[in-house]
Amino acid sequence: MRRKGTCMKQRLRRHIVLIGMMGAGKTAVGSELARRLRVPFTDVDSEIEAAAAMTISEIFARDGEAFFRDRETQVLARVLGGPPGVVSTGGGAWMRGENRELIRAHGLSVWLNCDLETLWHRVRQRSTRPLLKTADPKGTLAALIEQRYPVYARADLNFPARPADSVETSATRLIEAIHAAEPELLEQR
Repeated sequence: MRRKGTCMKQRLRRHIVLIGMMGAGKTAVGSELARRLRVPFTDVDSEIEAAAAMTISEIFARDGEAFFRDRETQVLARVLGGPPGVVSTGGGAWMRGENRELIRAHGLSVWLNCDLETLWHRVRQRSTRPLLKTADPKGTLAALIEQRYPVYARADLNFPARPADSVETSATRLIEAIHAAEPELLEQR
């Protein structure tokens, strides 16, 4: 008998695309989820940085947010056109209608839903968040939450974060939630 949360040979029928705010755990939980499902993991922000040979903060400073969002859509389309895997998007990716359509066409969207205090605890010491380079970064984060959460709520699956959960526990819970929401997504072999 296989223990819950252990690796199993599966075939992923569509991408699992993680959306949510910066600090929600998309990269950490996504990479663990991919490891367990034995599928590729792609962080769209990392792909953009690699293609541009600069950080997202540098792209924002040099070219602006609109330029970055266009590159984000291009990279997302390329990634979603490949073999199914787990994909982590930037916090603003889901806000663009074109990206939501791409994700819906190729995958299951999963919102990693985190409260303000958890997010703030995770991002407050990081200088790599260009949208938080303001006089009141926590207030800016709260405003982004107010703006984005109604749009994030359109995701196929709302996955509430539990701040005390480890990455491993979150991945186990997420696999269970995906099986419950869309059992045909994962084909066990």
